[in-house]
Amino acid sequence: MNIPSTVILVGLLVFLGHALEDVFARTKVPDVLILLCLGILIGPIAHLVGPESFGAVGPIFTTVTLVVLLFESGLGLDLGMLLRSLRGATLLTVANFIATLLVVTPLAHLFLGLGWLGAASLGAILAGTSSAVVIPLVKRLTLGEKTRMALLLESALSDVLVIVVALGLMGAQKAGELHLGLMLGGMVASFLLAILIGVGAGLLWALALNRIHGLENTIFTTPAFVLVVFGLTELLGYSGAIASLALGIMLGNTSRIPARILRLMRLRLTPLNDTEQAVFREVVFLLKTFFFIYIGLSLQLSAWQGLSAGLGITLLLFAARIPVVHASLPRSSTFRKEAMACTVMVPKGLAAAVVATIPAQMGLPGALQIQNTAYAVVLFSILITSGLVFCLERGWLDGLAQRWFRGYAAEGEPNSGHESEPTRSS
Repeated sequence: MNIPSTVILVGLLVFLGHALEDVFARTKVPDVLILLCLGILIGPIAHLVGPESFGAVGPIFTTVTLVVLLFESGLGLDLGMLLRSLRGATLLTVANFIATLLVVTPLAHLFLGLGWLGAASLGAILAGTSSAVVIPLVKRLTLGEKTRMALLLESALSDVLVIVVALGLMGAQKAGELHLGLMLGGMVASFLLAILIGVGAGLLWALALNRIHGLENTIFTTPAFVLVVFGLTELLGYSGAIASLALGIMLGNTSRIPARILRLMRLRLTPLNDTEQAVFREVVFLLKTFFFIYIGLSLQLSAWQGLSAGLGITLLLFAARIPVVHASLPRSSTFRKEAMACTVMVPKGLAAAVVATIPAQMGLPGALQIQNTAYAVVLFSILITSGLVFCLERGWLDGLAQRWFRGYAAEGEPNSGHESEPTRSS
């Protein structure tokens, strides 16, 4: 494809992305699903452009997309609700992570011929949920505040778990041995220190924003600062993703710091203004648009083994989600429809696609199979989630919800111990 045609295509994709958001709002069909299909159409089917066209920029682009998305997600999290919902969200995240590992690892070992560590790496890659799909869907579903927050937090926390655990397993595979205690200790240290770095960076930036707002042409200084914090945290050997999320949460909740503490310490914290937040949302939108097309371009339709394995794994992950929800969501404060919404919310996306490219970069055996299978699961999981959410909104899954979640309260009918109906959010 020549340069003028490529420039025209880029411009058209931006227009298309905005149009698809409107389609999403009216039909609940995720825009990312259509973008994936478009990438498949212009890539593997029509061969107009391929992932190799991105060259060395491809891995950088995927990392930047992940960092910006996590930061923007953190900006929208209310700290009070975060703390109240953290226990339930953590339980849901960990239970789903373990269930995915237990389902995927033996299947990948038996049917894809991967070694146990490679198979576990694929399981870790697929153990999260996609923020890019979950966040817009949850905002448009009628859910209780705690359930909504649990799903949002799961998508954010699981991204980090995917990155840290998968990288730990890949490192063990490259070294030829697994030190579980060392890996878990490293994860905890990486999480805690990354949180401290993110919170400290957030406070520092909130102090600097008042002066920065007085300068000209500074609208992109905050995205630049987020990337710098991510890079420095990674260079120190900690989780840059967690630091980015913590930075976003800190900047989004500066108003919750008691005024007397700020007066005592003689601090003046300035939050992001509406223009900066709007620009950040637009940056996330553009990155998301091009990233999911990039995944579609990278999907190899000729690799039938990866496609069939991806479909089979996706169906099993949806089945495994049912006991995960039973083990994670309290019956006393969750309605059947909310439990059903959590059950169908299993889309894979950004983190899975990014981490799936790392085995090839590390030169690990079975890297191409891991990438092809992960990309197939991303496609099928988003496709199935979209269809199930469509059915859920129209009440077509009410019968299944009653059968699978009989112990939960029906809408408007208090369950045993159900003190009050959760706050509704559209």
